[in-house]
Amino acid sequence: MLPMVPAAIWVGRIFRFVFYSALGALLTLLVVFALYIERLPDLQIWHTAVLDEEYTQDAPISTFTEYLALEERLFAQLDELIYNKTGAAGPDSINRYLRGSRADPARWTPNWNRSFLLEAKDPRSAVLLLHGLTDAPYSLRHMGQRLHASGATVLGLRVPGHGTAPSGLVSVRWQDMAAAVQLAMQHLADAGQGRPIHIVGYSNGAALAVQYALAAIDDPELPRVQSLVLISPEIGISPVAALAVWQERLGRLLGIDKLRWNSIHTLEYEPFKYGSFAINAAALSRSLTREIQRRTRALAAKERLGEMPPILSFSSVVDATVEAPAVVRDLFNLLPPGGHELVLFDINRQAKIEQFLTWNPDRMIAAFREAKHRNYALTLVTNADSNSSSVVVAHWPVDQRTASRTPLGLSWPAGIYSLSHVALPFPADDTIYGGYPTGPGPGIQLGNVALRGERGALAISASAQLRLRWNPFYPWLEKRALEFMALKPETRRLN
Repeated sequence: MLPMVPAAIWVGRIFRFVFYSALGALLTLLVVFALYIERLPDLQIWHTAVLDEEYTQDAPISTFTEYLALEERLFAQLDELIYNKTGAAGPDSINRYLRGSRADPARWTPNWNRSFLLEAKDPRSAVLLLHGLTDAPYSLRHMGQRLHASGATVLGLRVPGHGTAPSGLVSVRWQDMAAAVQLAMQHLADAGQGRPIHIVGYSNGAALAVQYALAAIDDPELPRVQSLVLISPEIGISPVAALAVWQERLGRLLGIDKLRWNSIHTLEYEPFKYGSFAINAAALSRSLTREIQRRTRALAAKERLGEMPPILSFSSVVDATVEAPAVVRDLFNLLPPGGHELVLFDINRQAKIEQFLTWNPDRMIAAFREAKHRNYALTLVTNADSNSSSVVVAHWPVDQRTASRTPLGLSWPAGIYSLSHVALPFPADDTIYGGYPTGPGPGIQLGNVALRGERGALAISASAQLRLRWNPFYPWLEKRALEFMALKPETRRLN
């Protein structure tokens, strides 16, 4: 018979086993973590420069005129801290932070990274344009020019943290952005003498537009909004963004600045958009969308969402940036009747791409079914039939199950299976992102980039090249938006 081992010895053996296993796992994690950090690209000056002339909610700024003066100092600081240190560009350079490169924003007049104001002589209304995250006023400049030509005074706001360097998104808060929106709205209200004010928001700008409209319901001191036009609205984002916050906190705790970035681009080749993405940007997006959901549900509980201005919203059913069903579940399904309409761009059914898609329409369909009554009109831009590239507009009036179908007079271009989050605000003739630009433009052209070779060898990733950057149905989107804002669309194309 084997001798009995005292229980204390067994406990000691188990404790040592657990201790050394945990220690081994920790050492393994540290090695993997060190290798991960080592493989990250080095931070560049545009990731580390501190631009302290940026607007914040706490800044001693009370008017939009003062905001513009501060913006002027901010861009002077950008020149001093970045452009004066990076030097001049070579003949083939495409880094936006090298003066004279193909992506230098100064090639364009005006510099669309800055706020702009297009004043109409006798304006019928005013419109505030709010661009997306990592973006710049350029993304809505086509809409802005058309609105201005149709008789509106247009203010394109450069949202804080944008238009300068990716480092601007490391510390900015959504409250800073919301405070800037209030300054811009007050400016339009003071100048408008009671004329209606509309907001057009793209992506994160759409979230800021909704947040402002909700806040104005609670605060009668804020100028009211006549209507909202939302493009690829950010009403919900992936829950993974919550986990990313912990990476940023760990980086701050350990003093490892690289951990404060989700992606680090050593080549910033887009003149009016950051390629690098600070984790703080994801964190503020999550906080902003949660604030919208909180306010929306609180006002719904008080039966005050009827005070919300009419909303016209455009989304692609395939969207890799935001949670597309959230615009249905967390906004439209909660709205009482009020002249609202949701427009969805379907996939190209002629492409027969369904079996290759990781996207599943069931979540979007489930979001529609959650509402007992659909108090908004629903429009779907889709193929005339599964064998045709021609597109029709299927329209369901409020709470109706039968749709009318109207030919759009437009077709899916060859080789395109869906729109994308970033494509919606750009027409085909945009000189940077368009598939059919009107001319060479003053600088880089990215709408038809398709470089082939070995994978992983290019600074421009294969996924970035394949992502559609322009909207073949933009003329219809623009026309619908202007009609919704009671502005007669101009027939003249503006490039």
